[in-house]
Amino acid sequence: MRTTTARRARALTTLLAAATMAFTLTGCNGYDSTSPAAARKHMAKSGPAAFATDAKGTVDCRKVKCIAITFDAGPSVRTPQILGILSKYHVHATFFTLGKNHVMKHPQMVRDMVAQGHEVETLTWSHQILTKISSSEVRKEITEGRDAVHKVAGVTPTLLRPPQGRTSNKVTKIAKELGMSEVVWNSNGADYKTTDSKLIASRILKSAKPDGIILLHDLVDKTNKGYNGTVASIAPIISTLQARGYTFVTVKQLLAPGTPQAGKVYK
Repeated sequence: MRTTTARRARALTTLLAAATMAFTLTGCNGYDSTSPAAARKHMAKSGPAAFATDAKGTVDCRKVKCIAITFDAGPSVRTPQILGILSKYHVHATFFTLGKNHVMKHPQMVRDMVAQGHEVETLTWSHQILTKISSSEVRKEITEGRDAVHKVAGVTPTLLRPPQGRTSNKVTKIAKELGMSEVVWNSNGADYKTTDSKLIASRILKSAKPDGIILLHDLVDKTNKGYNGTVASIAPIISTLQARGYTFVTVKQLLAPGTPQAGKVYK
């Protein structure tokens, strides 16, 4: 009896370990993701490497402790404040913008992002959850969000952040057909749930790690009063992580000397 019980326990342990490994590799949405380190190992043969530079020269994330800070759902009335803070700390970020009520409403802010050396990418046209709509709607959301940025700023996004980080094999297939890579995150300030800037910063600082991708929001609600904690959290996040030896880079710089590959999900 004891032998049988022990065997069952070992079998259960093995099963749980396998399940955990599968979850780690595919994520909760059932898609495969690629880490920045893996992207750097599989260098693309086409396109220049988007290495970051700082006061010391070129930053190679294979040798330096890098992290990327990203902002979703802008631009908004808060964008000038965010850009000012980033400029103060000499940090370049990646902005995943919304087309309909943001890019088209604040075109100069998008141009300012580009002029200051930030990456401007897309969060789609209107933030529909891509896993819940038809293939034709997915295609429309991605292309219209991408085209809005090109129209106002003259740059064409190649990175897609699926709204709420929800993607699937169907979404990834369409993204690949459109020449887009997807980018999710591994450090979330959950600034859409609180106005407490100290809590937002604490969440990021606890989860930050080398090759990490930070999620914050360049966003306000319809009253322009919501999401008030984000801006005040940025400086503490940046200054603390810089003191810990991190170099802030954009997502594409994080992957260099590899370049984003269409149909890949980076995390």
